[in-house]
Amino acid sequence: MKVDGVPMRTIWPAGDGPGQGVEIIDQTRLPHRLTTVRLMDIGQAAHAIRAMLVRGAPLIGATAAYGVALEMARDPSDAALAAAVEQLGATRPTAINLMWALERMRAKLARAAPGDRAEIAWAEAAALCDEDVEINQAIGRAALPLIEAIAEAKGGAPVNILTHCNAGWLATVDWGTATAPIYMAHDAGIPLHVWVDETRPRLQGAALTAWELGRHGVPHAVIPDNSGGHLMRRGEVDICFVGTDRTTANGDVCNKIGTYLKALAAADNGVPFYVCLPSPTIDFTLASGDEIPIEERAPEEVTHIPGVTPEGVETTVRITPEGAPARNHGFDVTPARLVTGLATERGLVAATKEALAAAFPERAG
Repeated sequence: MKVDGVPMRTIWPAGDGPGQGVEIIDQTRLPHRLTTVRLMDIGQAAHAIRAMLVRGAPLIGATAAYGVALEMARDPSDAALAAAVEQLGATRPTAINLMWALERMRAKLARAAPGDRAEIAWAEAAALCDEDVEINQAIGRAALPLIEAIAEAKGGAPVNILTHCNAGWLATVDWGTATAPIYMAHDAGIPLHVWVDETRPRLQGAALTAWELGRHGVPHAVIPDNSGGHLMRRGEVDICFVGTDRTTANGDVCNKIGTYLKALAAADNGVPFYVCLPSPTIDFTLASGDEIPIEERAPEEVTHIPGVTPEGVETTVRITPEGAPARNHGFDVTPARLVTGLATERGLVAATKEALAAAFPERAG
């Protein structure tokens, strides 16, 4: 996508091989500063994932793949490969793309001679990133007709879309999942407006979705997390698009905390609720969302909030009484019954076990 007219991805090789490392956007510095960081080894890749310099299920997987490639350049042995997969796999427990990408790298490299692994790993990580872009473009094409139909029914009035967290290009390699149809509709000249949930406690909506939509020129407004139901009840939301970090075999969707409440409000007000789902995010090994491990993060993310002073100084302030306890669940599960449909790279799919298995038989086993 474009940042002030300049095309950009979230992750890219700094040179032709691992010796020059991998560049990423440090998303902890957004929206106040666009900063890139160079990852030179597996430890830096693991830190980038754990500390959320990169975030979003597809981008986490892509970064992990490059982390393996960086380690293979240092030590291409079987022991180093196994250790790399274990180290990177422990960084974030909820997003299934992480383990999918690591298993793909492990399987590819296990068949190769150690002397060939560095080159193969570098090429495979690049291929994984390119495939992510293609998947997201296909998701956009699948969901775009939903926006087109609403626009036609409204006679040219703006289509009001609500999204939660950041399922934009910053969460992927490019295009995003939930934002892919939004960008395509905007670029096609369809009038639209995006309600951007702030998404407490890490404010991925306010800090990231608003930043990328603004830089691409998409009309939007940031809203408090608890405003979505109010807007739906007033008829000011035409459709919801959200992403997913893991979707189970029965169509239950695990996404950023607060998604479940939006789905409940959408169901109560008759607002279509679509999940934009890249197939690597499907976990056919889990029967339902009850089996998904839910990451619980540091309470300081709840008790403190980052910002910038009028003087332009980036800072963090406490917003709770000193010593107040806090719980910080990173994700929740939206039952399949609340999902209108899944927008995938193979088209629109019902959120059911049968439909998912039919759409992705090679993954369902």
